[in-house]
Amino acid sequence: MRFLKHNNNGEFTVTSDLVGEDIIPPYAILSHTWREDADEVTFADLRDGASKTKPGYDKIRYCEEQARQDGLQYFWIDTCCIDKANKAELSQAIRSMFRWYRNAARCYVYLSDVSNSLDEDKEEMDRSPWESQFRESRWFTRGWTLQELLAPSSVEFFSREWTKLGDKASLAQVIHEVTGIPQKALHETPLSQFSVDERLRWKEHRQTKLPEDGAYSLLGIFDIQIAPLYGEGSEGALRRLNDEIRRLEDCVQDIRSTDPRDDKRRIEDTKGGLLVDSYRWILENAEFRQWRNDPGNRLLWIKGDPGKGKTMLVCGIVDELQKSMVNTELLSYFFCQATDSRINNATAVLRGLLYLLVSQQPSLVSHIRKRYDRAGKSLFEDANAWMASTEIFADMLRDSSLSPTYLIIDALDECVSDLSKLLDFVIQQSSLSSRVKWIVSSRNWPDIEERLELAGHKVRLSLELNADTVSMAVRSFIEKKVLQLAQQKRYNEQTRAAVSNYLTSNAQDTFLWVAIVCQNLQHMSKLNVLKKLKLFPPGLDSLYEQMMERIDNSHDSELCKQILASITLVYRPITLEELSALVEELEDVAEDQEVEKEIIGRCGSFLTVRNNTVYFVHQSAKDFLLATVVEKLFPQGKGKVHHAIFARSLRILSRTLQRNMHGLDAVENTSDHIRQPDPDSLKAWRYPCVYWIDHLYDSNSNSLTKYEDDFQDGGIVDNFLKEKFLYWLEGLSLCDNLPKGVASTAKLWSLVQGRETSTTFNKLVYDAYRFIMHNKRAIETSPLQAYVSALLCSPTGSLIRGLFQHEEPKWITIKPVVHDGWSACLQTLEGHSESVGSVAFSHDSTRLASASFDRTVKIWDTSSGACLQTLEGHNGSVESVAFSHDSTRLASASGDMTVKIWDTSSGACLQTLEGHNGSVNSVAFSHDSTRLASASFDRTVKIWDTSSGACLQTLEGHNSYVNSVAFSHDSTRLASGSEDETVKIWDTSSGACLQTLLVGRIPRKISFDPTSSYLLTDSSTIAISPSSLSNATKPAEPRHAQFQGGGVSEDKTWIMYNNKKMLWLPSEYRPSCSSALGNKVAIGVSSGRVWICSFHLGKRKASNDT
Repeated sequence: MRFLKHNNNGEFTVTSDLVGEDIIPPYAILSHTWREDADEVTFADLRDGASKTKPGYDKIRYCEEQARQDGLQYFWIDTCCIDKANKAELSQAIRSMFRWYRNAARCYVYLSDVSNSLDEDKEEMDRSPWESQFRESRWFTRGWTLQELLAPSSVEFFSREWTKLGDKASLAQVIHEVTGIPQKALHETPLSQFSVDERLRWKEHRQTKLPEDGAYSLLGIFDIQIAPLYGEGSEGALRRLNDEIRRLEDCVQDIRSTDPRDDKRRIEDTKGGLLVDSYRWILENAEFRQWRNDPGNRLLWIKGDPGKGKTMLVCGIVDELQKSMVNTELLSYFFCQATDSRINNATAVLRGLLYLLVSQQPSLVSHIRKRYDRAGKSLFEDANAWMASTEIFADMLRDSSLSPTYLIIDALDECVSDLSKLLDFVIQQSSLSSRVKWIVSSRNWPDIEERLELAGHKVRLSLELNADTVSMAVRSFIEKKVLQLAQQKRYNEQTRAAVSNYLTSNAQDTFLWVAIVCQNLQHMSKLNVLKKLKLFPPGLDSLYEQMMERIDNSHDSELCKQILASITLVYRPITLEELSALVEELEDVAEDQEVEKEIIGRCGSFLTVRNNTVYFVHQSAKDFLLATVVEKLFPQGKGKVHHAIFARSLRILSRTLQRNMHGLDAVENTSDHIRQPDPDSLKAWRYPCVYWIDHLYDSNSNSLTKYEDDFQDGGIVDNFLKEKFLYWLEGLSLCDNLPKGVASTAKLWSLVQGRETSTTFNKLVYDAYRFIMHNKRAIETSPLQAYVSALLCSPTGSLIRGLFQHEEPKWITIKPVVHDGWSACLQTLEGHSESVGSVAFSHDSTRLASASFDRTVKIWDTSSGACLQTLEGHNGSVESVAFSHDSTRLASASGDMTVKIWDTSSGACLQTLEGHNGSVNSVAFSHDSTRLASASFDRTVKIWDTSSGACLQTLEGHNSYVNSVAFSHDSTRLASGSEDETVKIWDTSSGACLQTLLVGRIPRKISFDPTSSYLLTDSSTIAISPSSLSNATKPAEPRHAQFQGGGVSEDKTWIMYNNKKMLWLPSEYRPSCSSALGNKVAIGVSSGRVWICSFHLGKRKASNDT
């Protein structure tokens, strides 16, 4: 962007082009209608000094003079500030135009066809001489002037004589009548709040000189980016515009897991409305003003005990910021609630913040689209959603076009999943940009305080240290609640005063205490208020204790305790229908929600019902039940309640599960195209379907023999698997929870494995586990494939296939040939888009890492097959991966000549190691994980410090590419294998080469045995002489490797044993790959078969197995 700059001598000059990090000064901008092209002053005219003779020069002078009067040294005019001969510059200008107008300090509209000779200094300007001309002005008919009207906050209209006619605010009604644009759009309401169709209507009857500009002039109106392509015609340009709008809408819709604006309204409504007097104090608070006004203070932490009104305080801050923000500022916020699974995890927080940001500044969606266009909705929902969200968010906050932004997260303590990751992310991001300011709130939790202490540029606001102002806010809240009670219950003045005085005396500055007491008073006859008022003890815990005592003494005590116990143990908030399914005593009232709500109301105000879902009234209520009255709720232990939920779950599932529960009309119906039926026939058993095994597992967590009958042949689980297993898989797919079912089935198998006796039931559970692992992809994609692909492609000896043989499709007459039993292949992991070149297990065997030519690394759960992380960052194919021995870190080697070290939990890149001059082929951690070795095409091996990333050694000596590296178990030696058909052994401290072994073949993979006496390669075992590894002053001469045990000859025609030829291989048995260990040799041949040869020492014969 270049400007015109006026000088003290009355002239103006053209600035250089400001790009990148260049600071854009305050500027004025001109909006006008073009004369004939030859009459307008161009960039070339200014450069060549040919501008003053052109008719269009007058408006440049007008603009310059007005900018001078308004104290602006810089001004911009499209005719002469864009070098239209530069196609790239013109394309960039078209895409940036809306932003340039929006960011202008003043926009002057020059109406050359509107004349007014009156004195503009008159206090009341008479519009009659010029208003009719104004209404008919050509400016309102041009395509580009639409964004020039809407984008700037200050738009001033001038006549032909440069007499000011008014501004966008004073002329809003006239402009609305002329254009049909709503006045609120003229008054800086974000354009994203108007529908696509409405914004498209604003361009009707507007013309552009070039047909494509009809679409290009709308780019800023929709805040999207498409490259101009002149020559495509108006239809082509509009089609691309509409396609981009649709993709933007799809992306924004898919990122939305919740709308925080709706959550805010719901929270305010649940708490009885937002009272201005309860939060106004913070606007004058010193810490808040310090955060608001000082650019250096970027993070405000509001902390306080439960019930102190933190959430309502945050609601008030949101409202006040929205009132005081300028048009270009953004505000995004999120309310965590531990009892609501939609909004109680770190990924949901970032999704909510992102959703509000792109809703206000849609151009930011480009950062999401980079990944979304490849992954679709799964980007936000799969195991890598946290990593994807953090990377997108970080990119967005680094965007130079991001407007000044406020980000607010309420109730960090109610983020029950990945809170530490969220805190680390907030701390990191809050230190990067003064344009972005953060507010977080939480309880006084030491672990939160410990992490936030690491943040710089922060301000701490403690509600306990502001007790006087909080107390005044609570009194205002009491006045409002008592007034409502007095009006609703018709209290007399004596009763009203007594209630007010009691609440004021006992609230202990706790909003929640006041709210709960008033909720109880609302259901109490006014005749009993004065008598029972003192039954409400001061303090939140005392009130909870009193509520529990009332439950103990009620007629519905046992039912209420059952409900509270169940709600306490369920893994997510459940609906009224699901609660009736899980609590047997509620089954008779399952169809009467009013009765159910009445019963919930008897549970002492611990619970509340919102949108047909049961929640705790506050997280502190659940904490109280688990910490203080656990023996009352669980007299026989939590396991007993877990088992009751499990048993009820299986009973309801056994009654309701059947084939094709959604009435799908075709077996190819995919999950993402299935619409939920209305009414939802699955609503009562969604929770049981997903979580029954979890409750069974937790009921047996202390004793495997506690519920022995559950694991017997003919028991409840055995019968369910035999009769309903396939229908359960369909149900899991319909609930979009098949991956959870995979993990649950693995959990069930782990329970069975722990039992001493082996029964038919054990075999059935194992078969069910193999069945779901083998067919999960098909069933997750299309629920009814449980009866087609899953049955037909499972082994004929599968117990599940035999039990559900009657469900096999009759229309397939020739069935695929499959094995009798399950193969050795437990899982096939799909997800990479190109070849996989390397895999590695973590040392605890719970995870597997894979490296691919698609430039990514994936980490998989070995039990469920779920992809836990996708690590992106390399610019070339990933050649090798290795876990550290504590499995907390993962190293990856790439064709981009770098090594990266990753945190396996968060997926964060901890180090990028640069220094090789060729592709890096192999990596290995030392056993203490303090060092990392890398092997490269540049013929070197490097040893790195894993903490600092410093290169400790560069080992040179190979004559060709180095393919593999491995540390000895004591980490004092390092072996490297090369294309030069040698293995070198190095001293890791000095970097000296201790031995060069001539192996006569290319060692693709090497490792030390635990004693460091042998090197294990992909084709043989090599004995190492301890004497040859002494720290000599110069390396020993190369020697031929002494092979031990089985192996394959260099020409792949012989199986060897102790360097002797033992078995000649026909061509069809010659290996494409091989591996040897001890007396066994495994060979993979081109037909796809693998066979193993085993030598029996002392008998001089070999056996083989295929």
